[in-house]
Amino acid sequence: MIILGIETSCDETSAAVVDDSAGAASARIRSNVVKSQIDEHRPFGGIVPEVAARAHLRHLDGLIGRAMAEAGADWTELDGVAATGGPGLIGGVIVGVMSGKAIAAVHGLPFLAVNHLEGHALTARLTDDLEFPYLLLLVSGGHCQLLAVEGVGAYRRLGTTIDDAIGEAFDKTAKMLGLGYPGGPRVEARARNGEPDRFRLPRPMKGRAGCHFSFSGLKTAVRHAIDGLGRAPTETDIDDLCAGFQTAAGEAIVDRTANAMETFRGLHPGANDLVAAGGVAANGALRTMLEALCGENGFQLTAPEPALCTDNGAMIAWAGLERLRAGRTDTLDFAPRPRWPLDPDAPAVAYAGVKA
Repeated sequence: MIILGIETSCDETSAAVVDDSAGAASARIRSNVVKSQIDEHRPFGGIVPEVAARAHLRHLDGLIGRAMAEAGADWTELDGVAATGGPGLIGGVIVGVMSGKAIAAVHGLPFLAVNHLEGHALTARLTDDLEFPYLLLLVSGGHCQLLAVEGVGAYRRLGTTIDDAIGEAFDKTAKMLGLGYPGGPRVEARARNGEPDRFRLPRPMKGRAGCHFSFSGLKTAVRHAIDGLGRAPTETDIDDLCAGFQTAAGEAIVDRTANAMETFRGLHPGANDLVAAGGVAANGALRTMLEALCGENGFQLTAPEPALCTDNGAMIAWAGLERLRAGRTDTLDFAPRPRWPLDPDAPAVAYAGVKA
């Protein structure tokens, strides 16, 4: 099978062509073209939904043409068209869905509306031929979850954030320290030269039962640490705060993931794969901590290369391919979704009386 994938859920516009040939991901990914919107959003210090939607509209057609050309593929060779159907910034999701529907209609192809989170969840099967089931740590700018991945379309949520996503916490920390946007890579870079123990920062939820996350208090602690200096932070202060924040966040994630490992093994005795996916999974320090955790608990860590952790069309194309093989196609009246949980039966979590 050969699938065209379209990704427009946030601030990357991407189109890709993948097939299900044997071999490494490099052979299966025939093209994967990504246009970042960092320059458009940097003046605002974060993502502006309307700016993102307009950028997707401006660039997507050209990127699709380029992806097809780089893949050496003709429209007649395609077996289907996949597009992110949600969750995400609804203006951008609409752009991708409508483009995918149009291509499918013109060429008489199956249309596949892919859950963006499922794209991340199945990337390890594209890159490493991983078998079901496996435990997934999904960490990104908008999401922070632990899920048992039991099959295509079969996900059991074990934990989620009760307030903020970890990627959002990275970005806000960078903004407070004047590092600019995008924050995650900049915090990671500055943390390499910092002293992680200089500032006393909390490890939210660490030591508690369950697998839920919380990061709002950690962001507040960074704010208090900056204010407590009584002056503008020096370069050394910034390095140390970045190191302290990254270490605290990582330890909290590891603690929650350790609990999820125990729960997952109760569900699937003998299964021992942990997958880290999403943009924050590209963080080298977090990968090192997760590798150590896996070594202590008899798990094997799989983390796709950083370019396949961040949003990209190849993961959407692959998820579409998996859905097509399973006979899960969508009609052209599919409605884009700003929210779309992988586990719709998971109970809502509450924090301070507010459902999240």
